[in-house]
Parts: sequence; structure tokens; C-alpha cells
Amino acid sequence: MAVRATEIGDILKQQIAGFQQQMTVTNVGTVVSVGDGIANVYGLSQVMASELVEFPKSGTIGLAFNLEEEAVGVIVLGEYKEIEEGDEVRSTGRIASVPVGDALIGRVVNALGQPIDGKGPIATDKFRDIERIAPGVIKRQNVDQALQTGIKAIDAMIPIGRGQRELIIGDRQTGKSAIVLDTIINQRGGDVVCIYVAIGQKQSQVAQSVRILEERGAMEHTIVVSASAADPAPLQFIAPFSGTAMGEEFMEAGRDALIVYDDLSKHAQAYREVSLLGRRPPGREAYPGDVFYLHSRLLERSARLSDDLGGGSLTSLPMIETQAGDVSAYIPTNVISITDGQIFLEPDLFYAGIRPAINVGISVSRVGGAAQIKAMRQVAGRLRIDLAQYRSLAAFAQFGTSDLDPTTRNQIETGQRMTEILKQGQYQPLPVQEQVAILWAASNGFLADVAVDKVRAFETEYLDYLRTAQPELLARIATEGQISDELTPLLKSATENFKGGSSFASSATPVMAAAR
Repeated sequence: MAVRATEIGDILKQQIAGFQQQMTVTNVGTVVSVGDGIANVYGLSQVMASELVEFPKSGTIGLAFNLEEEAVGVIVLGEYKEIEEGDEVRSTGRIASVPVGDALIGRVVNALGQPIDGKGPIATDKFRDIERIAPGVIKRQNVDQALQTGIKAIDAMIPIGRGQRELIIGDRQTGKSAIVLDTIINQRGGDVVCIYVAIGQKQSQVAQSVRILEERGAMEHTIVVSASAADPAPLQFIAPFSGTAMGEEFMEAGRDALIVYDDLSKHAQAYREVSLLGRRPPGREAYPGDVFYLHSRLLERSARLSDDLGGGSLTSLPMIETQAGDVSAYIPTNVISITDGQIFLEPDLFYAGIRPAINVGISVSRVGGAAQIKAMRQVAGRLRIDLAQYRSLAAFAQFGTSDLDPTTRNQIETGQRMTEILKQGQYQPLPVQEQVAILWAASNGFLADVAVDKVRAFETEYLDYLRTAQPELLARIATEGQISDELTPLLKSATENFKGGSSFASSATPVMAAAR
């Protein structure tokens, strides 16, 4: 069969007409050296700060950390032992980002937003950069809406508002994590989404916290971001930024979110590690010079947005671990100066059985009563002063009160009862109306004839009585938000009825009985 030249020409013309040359430009570099989670890469001239880069040979992801004239310092987000000198590195064009949205609620993820709870992939197509500029002054509004922790000592004396940054500081094993877990549990059935960022903790400890939240129904509104002690320092470094990006998604959608950083001491240590390995110059205590900026740019992203922007809020509870109660160390003073107040937990109080072990003298909320409901302000107005006076007189109480003048004895015995009232069991947050009721009873002298060692039992039975016999009274305190002239006699009558039918024997001194 003869092949005609014209047919060959037509076929070639069709092929030429349909030919499309696709040219791809990839920013590529070469690993010069690698070790301890840091890879120095030659090339990558177009890479951006905090851009993700890929090591194709091992499939590992890295983060552009140091941008130098001749090389780029990359912190490896994962296993670095398979990376070798001479390996190819490619830029991805993507700034480090994490998945966000409602799909993450109830899940446990790592610092990159990847699920680690065995419940399958996260179904979301929304991503946010982990580093963002904090909202400006004009975009914010005053913090004047309460975030109830369910802890009497905090809600009464050191109130936290939505959009506030309240530091929780203290030595190890003084109950810092218990406070934040109580706060998360107390948001059950509410409108606050919680993000718990665990930095540098043991994996068993993180698993225990997740189990506690699951058992109490709190994982239904919580995201857990875990960068455990077994994870590389770069993942511990970016974990709080990842959690904040997840919280900002809810804030900018007009919703309220709470984020807990547990804790920023380990975060600073992880940042110091990657900085020293990246050969950044060390400063005080070997921390890099920008460690203050590290935490300020993180915590400034917590805010309450203006109504024009939806009125959403992101409240943060950063935690700092002190050494032997030294709040004047480098990292504690840095974070204290950034936040809107601090809750200081004292080991001596903790070991004395006063839990939560809050030192009311050092603890402060710079938002103050603006973040309290009126009912709480009414019952807790003098509580802080009374407790501070009691603490100053408590040294005398250990020698007995028989030789003291009646006024001092009255102050000491009132302080002892108020201290007992403010004690609270772990993972037992109270609704605000129940807190108001028991504090009202205490501040109006109804505990004066109750023995100090029976105050906790009195509180338990009193609240049980109100829940069963007077639920409408608690409901009115919750809805009205204040103890009105109409509510006061009802509350007094209910308390007297309870005392009349209770088993609490009168054990008051004559002074205390007269004080009633």
C-alpha cells in the first residue's frame, strides 16, 4: 500500500498545531548539611519566611527559618535522619498553614493539624496560615463579657472576660492544668469553642487530659493540639501558633473561643533549641533576642472584635511554670507584661489543702469587675479585701484565738470560713448562679454558727437543697444576673428554711453569733 506524501504532511501539521509546551519553574535547593532537626540548604533563592519546603527523597516537610545570603536554614517538621547531604529540596509556595473549622471539634491533632486520634481524616477544605498579624486597635472592643470558669475563687475575685489574656503561673504540680481543664469542662452546653494546646508534655499526660474531657462530655466543644515531649522541638515551637489559627477562624466568624497554652515555658525552651541549632545569637539565659516578640505576637492575636467585624472573641489562658516560685525570672516577667493579669498558684497553699491554691495578694485581673455579672459583684465585693486581711492575721490563728480582741477574732474566724467556701474539688466546676448563692449565704453571716470543718458539707447540702427545692430561685439569678430587692428576701427565706431543717449544730463563739 502506497503512502502519499500529502497525508504525511497533513498529519505532521495537525500534531504541530495541537502541540502545547508546558513549562514548570521550581525553586530548588541542595542540602549542604543536616543535623539535630536543622538542614542548611544552598539555593532556594525565592523562598519566603515560614514557607513550607519539601524533601522529595524522604517525603519530609520543613519550614524556612533562617533566610541568609548564601543559604537557607530549614527546621525539619518530622523525621530528619533520612535526609542526607546533597539531597534535593523544593519550595512549595505555601506558607505554613493548618486546617480549620468545625470539622476539628472533638479531635486530637498534631502541630500540623493532622489527626492523631485514630478517627480518620478531617473533612475540611479550609486552611489558615499559622502566623498572622494581630487585629489592630480599631478592630477591637472593650472586654466586658464574662467567661465563667466555674471556679469560685476565680469568678469571684479574678474574673476573666471574653477576649482577655489571663496568665496562670506557678510551680509544677500546683494545679495549673486542673484549673484550665475545669474551665473547659464548664463550657459544656455553652457557645464557647475550646482549644487545648499541650506543649512538651508526656503523651500519657495528654491522653489522660483527653480522657477526662471525654468522660465529662467536654470533647464535644474542644480541639486538642498535641506537641508532646516525644515530638521534635520545631513541632513544639509551631503548636501554639497552629492552635491560635484554629481559634481565629471561630473568632472571625463572630463566635467565642478559648485557647489554653500548656505551657509557654516549654514553648520558649523549644524556640531556644531551634534558634541555637540554627546558629542564631543567644541572649539572656541563652534565649534568642526575639523571645519576647515570640510570645507577644502570639498572645496579641487574642481579642474581642468590634461589632462591625462580628463581635467574636478569642480568650487565651497561657500557662507558665516557675522555679521555686520565682515570678521575676526572664520568661515569667516577659509573659506577665504581655497579659491582662495573672493567677498565681502557691505551693504552700496547695500543700496546706487550700485548692485551688490561689494567692489573692499577687493574683490580679486587669479587666476587673467589668467582666463579672452584677450578682457576682454584689456578693464578692469585699471578699478579696477580707481574705487579704485574714491572710495577714492567719499567723496569729495558729496559736489559738482566745487571747485576741473580739474584732480580730471575728476577722480570723470569718476568714477561715470564707477560705473553706472557696475550696473546690477537681473537675467540679459550678454554674455561676450556684456560686452566687453560696457566696451570698457566706457573706450574709449564715455560716457564722457552722463549725469550720463542716463548712464544705454545709455547701454541698445547701446547693443540693437549692437544686431540688428551689430550682426557680437559681434560674432567676441566672436570667436576671443580679440579686434584686425582690430576690433578696426569697434567698434569705430559702437559706433559713434549709438551716432550720439541716443537721448543722450551732458551734459558734459568742462573738460570731453576735455578728449575725
